[in-house]
Amino acid sequence: MDDCHSWLGFALLAGGCAFNPPQPWERGQLARPEMQFDYDKLDIKNAQHIYTSKEAATGGYGVGGGGCGCN
Repeated sequence: MDDCHSWLGFALLAGGCAFNPPQPWERGQLARPEMQFDYDKLDIKNAQHIYTSKEAATGGYGVGGGGCGCN
């Protein structure tokens, strides 16, 4: 019975943690470049270009070409 109460208490605590979307004044902090997953856009684009060139196919990034690296 004690185990049941502990699971019930855990479920109530976990259910009480609701996800609230950020308020308009908090969105400025989330829009900073440091908060993005892909921080350096140019580096990501170059890595995707090299990957598609090595694979000799398009990787779904919109760049076509062969293994030579030409578009």
